[in-house]
This record gives sequence, structure tokens and C-alpha cells, in this order.
Amino acid sequence: MRLEPNSTFSVAAVQVTPAYLDRAGTLGIVGREVKSAAAAGADLVVFPESFVPGYPDWLWRRSPWSDAEWYARFQDQSVEVVGPDLDKARAAAAAAGVWVALGVSERSGSGTLYNTVVYIDRSGEIAGVHRKLIATGAERLVWGNGQGPLLTVIDMDGVRVGSLICWENYMPLARAALYEQGIDILLSPTWDNSDEWVPTLRHIAKEGQVFVVGITAFLRGCDVPRDLPGAADLYGDAEDLLSRGNSTIVAPGGQILAGPLVGEAGTVMSVLDLDLIAAGRRAFDPTGHYARPDVLSLTVTRD
Repeated sequence: MRLEPNSTFSVAAVQVTPAYLDRAGTLGIVGREVKSAAAAGADLVVFPESFVPGYPDWLWRRSPWSDAEWYARFQDQSVEVVGPDLDKARAAAAAAGVWVALGVSERSGSGTLYNTVVYIDRSGEIAGVHRKLIATGAERLVWGNGQGPLLTVIDMDGVRVGSLICWENYMPLARAALYEQGIDILLSPTWDNSDEWVPTLRHIAKEGQVFVVGITAFLRGCDVPRDLPGAADLYGDAEDLLSRGNSTIVAPGGQILAGPLVGEAGTVMSVLDLDLIAAGRRAFDPTGHYARPDVLSLTVTRD
């Protein structure tokens, strides 16, 4: 199916809790949420950063290199994109007839892990991946810098969708490269719970005249398995919010369409009026009339 002019595209940002460091359990949650979002009319269902098998939050709470057992479980429960690991998610997408953008910790054949968004099409096929270019701070203890394919853009029924993961969104040249590929929607899965995050999403929506979908998990201390060494000392109960969530959908120009959802699990959903993109670019088109290629140019290395 290709969208006709003046059409809409419905996006659901799923802010729920993974079965922490449990790939199979979390993929069961993915299947449930895909089915629910599709029933509500979603064309695209988006999940948070490293949702499978969960974000490695302990890196920010433990001393470096003191986490051998934590890392071993994280690596074991990470996802091999080629193979059966994502069969449940692919089957859910196919059964519901929707697109899925799923944040995973991806395990390569060599053992190196990457912070990755996997795109699954309406028939359940892997349509592409995006690997986070640079792991942020302590994340470098578990994830390598993203290697090809880089800055993937997916055509979803005529709607061009790309991703920047968490603080990749603060990389001006990465944003510019996606604008040059003609994206309509930017997905921004993150672990950032700061007050500055939603204004960042709004700025990007105005800068690029694109829809921006911010997706954050909801995770509490009580969700962390206590059989991991030192877990009871690192994490508290339901009041210990590892990620409070702030999932938000923003229109071109910066208007918030849905969210932010904070302090609870749930789904943020919006029907995107694609005509707003062209309307916004009448005033500011970053790769069109508001560009000066004779003064400024960008070189992008592609595979």
C-alpha cells in the first residue's frame, strides 16, 4: 500500500516496562502491545531504546568493570537480528498488519553489542536497522559505536521514517543528514528523562519541519531482578524510578500532539496529518529554500 496525497499516518509510542533482562518475556510484551496498538488504529508502533532486553541502567550506578554477571546476562539476552530471536515480534507485526520500530540491544556474530532500532514491515519482514553511532558515556562499557548500515531511512507506505537514538539527536550533522534524505518522521527512542528532552524534540520538529516521536520506557527499581549480584543494594522499590518516561509526539513546527506521558506506563498515540510538513516548509525548509549549499555543505559517508 502507498499512501495517497493528503493522507494521514497513525503512530503509537509504547511506554511500558520490559521484562528486564529477559528477551523472551519482553518479546511477549512487544507482541501484546503491537496487537493493542493496531486495534487502536496504529500504522506504526514504536518502542523505547534498548527495550529488548532492557536498558543497561546499572552502568550509571556501579563502578566500571565491576558488572561481569550483569553484562553476561545482558549479552546473553540481547538480540541477533538475523535468526529466530525476533520471530515473535515479526509474527506480531504480520498478524496485526502494522509497521514496528523496535529498540534492541543487538548482538553481532563477533559478540560486540550495538544499540539498535530494528524496522519490521507489515508482512513481518526485517526492513532495515539503525545502529546508534556513538554510545553515550557509561554505555560505551557495553555497546560499540554503530557500524553500517548508517542513518537508515525506511519508506513506510510512502512515508519516510528515520531514527536517532537518545543523544544522537544532539548531533547536528546526523540530523542534517536525515533531513537531506527527505524524512517525514523522526523516531527518537531514549533513556533521557531530563526536563530538557521534550524541548529538544520540539526544537528538532521545528528545525526539520518533521514529525518527531519521542519514546521512553517506564522502569522502576522493583522491576530489576533481585538474583543479580548487588541488585537489592543498587535498586529500591516502586518509588525508585530508573525511567519515569516522557514519551511525546510533536508536529512540524514544534506543537505537541500527544504527551508527554510521565510517571506511568501507557501508550501515546497520534494521527499525523502529513500535509503539515509541506505547510511548515513554506516558512522554513532546511534542505530547500532555507539552505545555502554555496556556503554550507555536508558530506555523508555511506556503505
